[in-house]
Amino acid sequence: MKKHIKIISVLIIAILSVNTISAAGKFKKESFKVSGNCGMCKTAIEGSLKVDGIEAAIWNPDTKKLQVKYDPAVITINKIHHLVAGAGYDTDLVKADEKAYDGLAKCCQYRAGAKCTHE
Repeated sequence: MKKHIKIISVLIIAILSVNTISAAGKFKKESFKVSGNCGMCKTAIEGSLKVDGIEAAIWNPDTKKLQVKYDPAVITINKIHHLVAGAGYDTDLVKADEKAYDGLAKCCQYRAGAKCTHE
Protein backbone atom coordinates (compact mmCIF):
# COMPACT_ATOMS: atom_id res chain seq x y z
CA MET A 1 0.00 0.00 0.00
CA LYS A 2 2.81 2.42 0.87
CA LYS A 3 4.38 1.69 -2.52
CA HIS A 4 1.13 2.67 -4.30
CA ILE A 5 0.93 5.92 -2.33
CA LYS A 6 4.51 6.80 -3.26
CA ILE A 7 3.86 6.07 -6.95
CA ILE A 8 0.68 8.14 -6.93
CA SER A 9 2.48 10.98 -5.15
CA VAL A 10 5.27 10.97 -7.73
CA LEU A 11 2.73 10.99 -10.58
CA ILE A 12 0.84 13.93 -9.07
CA ILE A 13 4.06 15.92 -8.62
CA ALA A 14 5.08 15.14 -12.22
CA ILE A 15 1.70 16.28 -13.58
CA LEU A 16 1.79 19.48 -11.54
CA SER A 17 5.34 20.19 -12.73
CA VAL A 18 4.34 19.80 -16.38
CA ASN A 19 1.37 22.14 -15.88
CA THR A 20 3.60 24.74 -14.20
CA ILE A 21 6.12 24.59 -17.03
CA SER A 22 3.33 24.94 -19.63
CA ALA A 23 1.81 27.89 -17.79
CA ALA A 24 5.14 29.71 -17.69
CA GLY A 25 5.33 29.77 -21.49
CA LYS A 26 1.84 31.06 -22.18
CA PHE A 27 2.54 34.75 -21.67
CA LYS A 28 3.22 37.05 -24.60
CA LYS A 29 5.18 40.32 -24.53
CA GLU A 30 4.32 43.37 -26.62
CA SER A 31 5.13 47.05 -26.56
CA PHE A 32 3.38 50.01 -28.10
CA LYS A 33 3.20 53.79 -27.86
CA VAL A 34 0.97 55.41 -25.26
CA SER A 35 0.72 59.21 -24.99
CA GLY A 36 1.27 60.76 -21.59
CA ASN A 37 3.56 63.12 -19.69
CA CYS A 38 4.67 62.13 -16.24
CA GLY A 39 4.68 59.89 -13.19
CA MET A 40 0.99 60.52 -12.59
CA CYS A 41 0.33 59.32 -16.13
CA LYS A 42 2.54 56.29 -15.50
CA THR A 43 0.53 55.38 -12.41
CA ALA A 44 -2.79 55.73 -14.26
CA ILE A 45 -1.67 53.85 -17.39
CA GLU A 46 -0.17 50.96 -15.46
CA GLY A 47 -3.11 50.96 -13.03
CA SER A 48 -5.59 50.60 -15.89
CA LEU A 49 -3.98 47.25 -16.69
CA LYS A 50 -4.27 45.61 -13.28
CA VAL A 51 -6.71 43.02 -14.61
CA ASP A 52 -6.83 39.27 -15.07
CA GLY A 53 -4.57 38.06 -17.84
CA ILE A 54 -1.96 40.80 -17.51
CA GLU A 55 1.19 39.74 -15.70
CA ALA A 56 3.05 43.05 -16.00
CA ALA A 57 2.66 46.52 -17.52
CA ILE A 58 5.42 49.14 -17.48
CA TRP A 59 5.14 52.54 -19.17
CA ASN A 60 8.21 54.66 -19.77
CA PRO A 61 7.45 58.43 -19.71
CA ASP A 62 10.60 59.24 -21.72
CA THR A 63 10.03 56.84 -24.62
CA LYS A 64 6.21 56.81 -24.31
CA LYS A 65 6.36 53.03 -24.72
CA LEU A 66 4.24 50.59 -22.76
CA GLN A 67 5.64 47.10 -22.32
CA VAL A 68 3.01 44.55 -21.41
CA LYS A 69 3.24 40.84 -20.57
CA TYR A 70 -0.12 39.13 -20.93
CA ASP A 71 -1.90 35.83 -21.46
CA PRO A 72 -3.57 35.91 -24.90
CA ALA A 73 -5.91 33.11 -23.79
CA VAL A 74 -7.38 35.52 -21.20
CA ILE A 75 -7.08 38.98 -22.77
CA THR A 76 -6.40 40.32 -26.27
CA ILE A 77 -3.96 43.04 -27.22
CA ASN A 78 -6.93 44.97 -28.61
CA LYS A 79 -8.63 44.85 -25.20
CA ILE A 80 -5.40 46.11 -23.60
CA HIS A 81 -5.39 49.12 -25.94
CA HIS A 82 -9.03 49.82 -25.04
CA LEU A 83 -8.32 49.62 -21.30
CA VAL A 84 -5.55 52.22 -21.63
CA ALA A 85 -7.75 54.43 -23.82
CA GLY A 86 -10.54 54.09 -21.27
CA ALA A 87 -8.20 55.61 -18.69
CA GLY A 88 -7.72 58.68 -20.90
CA TYR A 89 -4.56 57.85 -22.85
CA ASP A 90 -4.14 57.51 -26.63
CA THR A 91 -2.43 54.37 -27.91
CA ASP A 92 -1.12 53.44 -31.36
CA LEU A 93 -4.49 51.85 -32.14
CA VAL A 94 -7.15 53.51 -29.98
CA LYS A 95 -7.86 57.16 -29.21
CA ALA A 96 -8.58 57.90 -25.55
CA ASP A 97 -12.10 58.17 -24.24
CA GLU A 98 -12.86 61.92 -24.34
CA LYS A 99 -14.56 62.02 -20.95
CA ALA A 100 -11.61 60.20 -19.35
CA TYR A 101 -9.11 62.47 -21.13
CA ASP A 102 -10.95 65.60 -19.96
CA GLY A 103 -10.83 64.20 -16.41
CA LEU A 104 -7.02 63.96 -16.41
CA ALA A 105 -5.06 66.50 -14.37
CA LYS A 106 -4.27 69.54 -16.54
CA CYS A 107 -0.56 68.69 -16.55
CA CYS A 108 -1.40 65.22 -17.87
CA GLN A 109 -3.42 66.47 -20.85
CA TYR A 110 -0.75 65.65 -23.41
CA ARG A 111 -2.74 66.75 -26.49
CA ALA A 112 -2.56 70.36 -25.37
CA GLY A 113 1.22 70.08 -25.04
CA ALA A 114 0.98 70.30 -21.26
CA LYS A 115 4.16 69.86 -19.30
CA CYS A 116 4.14 68.30 -15.89
CA THR A 117 4.56 70.86 -13.12
CA HIS A 118 4.58 68.57 -10.09
CA GLU A 119 7.78 66.65 -10.83
